[in-house]
Amino acid sequence: MSQSKDNQTFDPFDPTGMLKQMRDSNMESWSKIMTDFVNTEAYAESTGAMLDAWLTTSGPFRKAMESALAQAMAQLNMPTRDDITRLAERLTNIEMRLDDLDARLSEPSKSDNTQPTN
Repeated sequence: MSQSKDNQTFDPFDPTGMLKQMRDSNMESWSKIMTDFVNTEAYAESTGAMLDAWLTTSGPFRKAMESALAQAMAQLNMPTRDDITRLAERLTNIEMRLDDLDARLSEPSKSDNTQPTN
C-alpha cells in the first residue's frame, strides 16, 4: 500500500522526517543567502582584489619553480617545454618546405612538354 506523502506533513512512523525537513529548509535558506551574497558588487570587488593579490604573489614562486624544473630536466638530460616547442616549430617548418617542394615537383613544367629530337 503506497501513499503519496507531502513533505510538509508530519509522519510519526518516520523518525528522520522532521530532520529531513529541517535540512531541506536550512539548505534552501543558505542557498538563497549565498546567491544574494555572491551577486553583490562588494563580493565581486573583494574577489577581484584577492585574485589580483594571489596572482601577484604567485608570480615569483612560479618563476622559481620553472627555473628549478628546467635545471632538474637539464641534469636528467630530458627536454624542457621550450625544447619541445622549438623542435615542433622546426618540424613544422620542414614539413612546410617538403610540401612546397612536392608541389613544385608535381607541377608539369613547360620543358616536359617538348620531346628532345635526335
